[in-house]
Amino acid sequence: MLEVIQTINSYLTDYALIILLVGTGIFFTIRTRFVQVRCFGEGMRNVFGKIKFRGGAQKSGMSSFQALATAVAAQVGTGNIVGACGAILIGGPGAIFWMWIIAFFGMATIYAEATLAQKTKVVGEDGQVAGGPVYYIKQAFKGKFGKFLAGFFAVAIILALGFMGSMVQSNSIGVAVNGATSIPTWVVGIVIAGLCALIYIGGTKRLAAVTEKLVPIMALVYIVGGLLIIAFNITAIPETFGLIFNCAFNPTAIAGGALGYTLKAAISQGAKRGLFSNEAGMGSTPHAHAQANVKTPHEQGTVAMAGVFIDTFVVLTITALIVISTLYANGGPLSIGVIGDVTKNNMVQLSIASLFENATLGSTVGSIFVAVCLSFFAFSTIISWNLFGKINYNYLFGKKTTIIYSIVAIVFTFLGSILSSDLVWELTDFFNYLMVIPNVIALWALSSLVAKEAKDARRRKKGELPLQNQ
Repeated sequence: MLEVIQTINSYLTDYALIILLVGTGIFFTIRTRFVQVRCFGEGMRNVFGKIKFRGGAQKSGMSSFQALATAVAAQVGTGNIVGACGAILIGGPGAIFWMWIIAFFGMATIYAEATLAQKTKVVGEDGQVAGGPVYYIKQAFKGKFGKFLAGFFAVAIILALGFMGSMVQSNSIGVAVNGATSIPTWVVGIVIAGLCALIYIGGTKRLAAVTEKLVPIMALVYIVGGLLIIAFNITAIPETFGLIFNCAFNPTAIAGGALGYTLKAAISQGAKRGLFSNEAGMGSTPHAHAQANVKTPHEQGTVAMAGVFIDTFVVLTITALIVISTLYANGGPLSIGVIGDVTKNNMVQLSIASLFENATLGSTVGSIFVAVCLSFFAFSTIISWNLFGKINYNYLFGKKTTIIYSIVAIVFTFLGSILSSDLVWELTDFFNYLMVIPNVIALWALSSLVAKEAKDARRRKKGELPLQNQ
């Protein structure tokens, strides 16, 4: 089963995914007149000017920061540590460059997703907000075709994030905690599943209350810890950036190609792990951004762009600098083709250990650091992805049977802690790719609405249009 899924995924990542993601990002970059550049400062101000650890319960939906925290909780997960390491191990240091490219254009894509999610969201009689790709897909395509695409997307995201995705995250937590403390992975799985159950019972309001506190803390822990580790090896950072840019176009610069790096591998790994990391174009985070109570869709669109920037250009880049500066730069073991026991799951630990004269102490510090950060990242991703899957489950089956979805999701979360890592990752990638297709089709179909919103925002800034609630 693993070999079959890997074969299918290789075709999707090497061809369809790259064309869809990069093409869509370039398209919206042009249609919005480089909104990710023009409105970058605005997005940052909208984020950091509205940070509140106690945003309070909203009458419906979430505050803008709560929505961003929920989106970032989904984005910043194992993809920023294990996923980035996997991309580097297979595609070489150059894969990080292509992840940056995917993220830059992805900022325009996610602006479109968040804008459309705001424009098409609905508020139920109980005050619950529902929004996301299924709603703008149906607006883009009326009749049976629209219902089919929306249903296809809903099924894919329930499987990809609600079930398979939670397995990936709990699997990574289990492996990391077991490596640092020797606690059995099944015990870790039970604890994670129990914590998830408590949050699922509380619904959207409890989720918002958790993410608005958890996300800033987890990001701060990883960023500060990562920068301290980089500081220990600061002399290797210039060469590290050189390797990233050089190997992006000349992968054989490392070990003369002894590790099998190719330009195709660098680009495909950048696209594959870039999608899993920042989720731009995948159709997941629009569910969170639809929840935001903002004056205009454009406002939340700029906030969404900031989320991609934080995810990739800050958090993921720190992982890349730690790994490449220690394992590749200055004649590191992977620069000469010596792989040994290096895997995507232990690259950061090995990187940290290499900076300590006492290897045992370094290994312990590295294991604990990764276990703590991964636990934060992955747990927050599980609870956010569960919300996204639940919104689509309710769209298909109604709210009366939501308890069934939650129980199945909890079971999958536990199972992920004890199953094979490779198979779990490949299955998640497969369903992620299926989500991209209907989401991107709808984005292109509704591109005129996105372009108009970006244009109206420019006119409001010039005073040509009044600032009104949407």
